[in-house]
Amino acid sequence: MLVKLSARGLRALSATSSAPFIARISEDPSLPEAERATGLLLVPEEAPDLPQGFRGYLLRRARPISDREDVYLLGSDHHYLRSGDVVRIDAARRSVSALYRAASRSNTFLVTERCDNFCVMCSQPPKDHNDDWLVDDLERAIPLISPEATEIGITGGEPALLGERLVHLLVLLRQHLPRTSVHVLSNGRRFSDVSFARAVGNVKHPDLMFGIPLYSDLPDEHDYVVQARGAFDEAVRGILNLKRRHVRVELRFVIHRETVGRMPEFARFVARNLTFVDHVALMGLEPVGFAKANLEALWIDPVDYQGPLREAVMTLERAGMAVSIYNHQLCVLDPALHRFARKSISDWKNIYVEACEGCRRRDDCGGFFASATSKRSRGIVATT
Repeated sequence: MLVKLSARGLRALSATSSAPFIARISEDPSLPEAERATGLLLVPEEAPDLPQGFRGYLLRRARPISDREDVYLLGSDHHYLRSGDVVRIDAARRSVSALYRAASRSNTFLVTERCDNFCVMCSQPPKDHNDDWLVDDLERAIPLISPEATEIGITGGEPALLGERLVHLLVLLRQHLPRTSVHVLSNGRRFSDVSFARAVGNVKHPDLMFGIPLYSDLPDEHDYVVQARGAFDEAVRGILNLKRRHVRVELRFVIHRETVGRMPEFARFVARNLTFVDHVALMGLEPVGFAKANLEALWIDPVDYQGPLREAVMTLERAGMAVSIYNHQLCVLDPALHRFARKSISDWKNIYVEACEGCRRRDDCGGFFASATSKRSRGIVATT
């Protein structure tokens, strides 16, 4: 079942304030008093009463209540909420937003919708407005996240546009979640500023990686895809500056009709010039945002680019580089590439289709984006 990370349907049965707030869900009515002020108690249906001191109370089914503090009735779209989840409650909009889900490995924070690229296949089209509240929320949420969290993603827009606030977020993550890996999606351009790259390196986060896209070995082709002149040169300088500060970097290459033609040349460029990067991800197209609007111009069936994909992967592997294939189904890949395929689609937008029923490789396969409804490969077939 798909998960709606932000959904309406919340009903305030009793509320002291309509202002949004951040809290961690608990199913333990005996939680220590010191933790109750930032806790939302998910009340068991059989509970005889609501214990005192929690920031609020969540009910899955309506029941008589006394007139106390903040009590909310959850909607059907909030079925997945569990103990340890960190949420944003907005009673005025009747919404709950799951900022962190304790049972998921797909926790990603949107920190801004602003961006200095305008990629032809962007899945999160940029918006030029003040959205500082996103970072405000995250700063309040980070101390509430379990230190046992395995991975946190940071995305945008372009997170580097936050400047010092991005550095501060990385410091908070290091302080509160020192064992949690952090993966930041960035176009890399702002790190062409040596001082900014140095500031990120000086955070000395023990497990930090930046995922930075390059879409060609030719600057003009990359700049066309991201719709920003000079972006290739800035991104490469940014990569170099981050690596000089001992910050790990992943290269990302999204495969579509505008990039597939030089995929082998791109791999050779990387193998000759950027062998020091830590990972290379060759990625299938996510058909949302601008990618959906431009789908007829961008779509190419993965079956039709297996030759160039295999050549690119083998070039990178021979160079001793870590390489993965994201967002592809096993049945459309050359069998020689199966060992490079990863289940990369976030759980909240990951589906399998009717053709997957009965496939013995389903548990190993990454499946589909839920948004991939209008274009699917002719190679989709169950392995029996």
